[in-house]
Parts: sequence; C-alpha cells; structure tokens
Amino acid sequence: MEIYKRISERKEKQFAILIDPEHCRHNVMKKLMALASEAAVDYIFVGGSLLVNDHLDQCIKLIRSETDLSVILFPGSEMQVNGNADAILVLSLISGRNPELLIGKHVLAAPYIKASGLEILPTGYMLIESGNSTTALYMSNTTPIPREKDGIAVCTAMAGEMLGLKLIYMDAGSGASHAVSASMIRSVKENISIPLVVGGGIRTPEAAFESCSAGADLIVVGTAIENDVQLIKEISLAVKSA
Repeated sequence: MEIYKRISERKEKQFAILIDPEHCRHNVMKKLMALASEAAVDYIFVGGSLLVNDHLDQCIKLIRSETDLSVILFPGSEMQVNGNADAILVLSLISGRNPELLIGKHVLAAPYIKASGLEILPTGYMLIESGNSTTALYMSNTTPIPREKDGIAVCTAMAGEMLGLKLIYMDAGSGASHAVSASMIRSVKENISIPLVVGGGIRTPEAAFESCSAGADLIVVGTAIENDVQLIKEISLAVKSA
C-alpha cells in the first residue's frame, strides 16, 4: 500500500509523466528521467493503448537505470503486466458499457498480476469526450462521457467509489483536443472521497494549474512532454503551486 498511501495522504498536488513504451529510446529516456528527477516529478506511468512491439520490459528497465522514481503501469491491455514496475493501475472502464473492460480482461490478467508482486491500485477509469477521436476510444469500443455533462461524470465516479475502487481517473485520452473541464473536475471531486487523477489534453503549465486548482489530486501528462521535454519543469512547478 506504499504508493496508494502516498497518493491518498499527501496534501500537495502530485504530478506523473506518462511514457509510451513504443517511444522509449535510450538517449531520450536519459534526458527525460534526469529532468523528471530534477523537477520533483512524483511518478512515472508506463503504458499505451496499443503496443505494436513488445518494448514494455525494455522500457521499464531503461527507466529504472536512470531514476529512482516509482514506476506505475498504466496498462492498455491484459498483456501489459510486468513485475519490474512498482504498481499497476487495475483499470475498470466505468464510463463505458464494454463488459470486457469492466471485468472480462481483468479475469485473464488476475493470476499474472497476483504473481507479479505489484502493488495493485484499483481504478475507476472514465473516458471523457475530448473533441477528437483518440486511440483509447477506438481500442475500448466505448462512448466517452460528454465533456459538458458534469452530472453523468459525478454519478459515474460516485458509483465507482461505492463499488470499492480506490482511485478515479478521468482521461480525455492521448491526442485530445480538449482537457477535462475544470467544471467537471470540480463537480466530481466535491462528490467523492478517494483520490482523483486527471490526464489527457494537458499541454501547458496553465492547464495543469487549472486542473489541480479545480480538484485533481494527481495530474498525468504524456504527449505534451514527448513533444517538448522542457515542459516537465514548468508543469511540475505549476502543479506544486496549485
């Protein structure tokens, strides 16, 4: 429970960077992890909706060689389990009605996750409409929660907590045109008592600050940092100041 305890009990806002194993290159990772450590990033999330090549193990080992930061798996499928990480988000896609992503894939992955020794983070995963067709939407074959329907998001998050999930993760998806709105973040946070994770479409320090100020406990940024690694320090400062 070490990582969950950190996420749930720390008073200050937290920041994770998301690494897609498909884009994991040694020269890039070396610089990225150095910047992450210097900027006091809290966690490294690793995963992707689609892995064309099996680079997950290699990517985690590369990250391990360059930083002591905690590595959390953000799996896009039941195959993305690796005991070299510290923890895994066991994602139940509560925003959709695809039974395979509510429980089906979890049944297949359960013995591997248990054998891995990873810390398990049961997570209610909510895809939010972002103005763009993201990989997560296509791969999950689900309809996202409309970005202006705060009430649906609130009820979905409340149900996830009542089912015993330990985190709520609202995600606009990789390549999102719009981040999850401050209004939706605020409404959800006011109605749950478990940590709220927000990601997708956060491209600037200002957007990260707005999400944290609205109620996000942990911000996840991936694509923007892939495009400009120097954003790590600026976004981290914005998150910590919220």
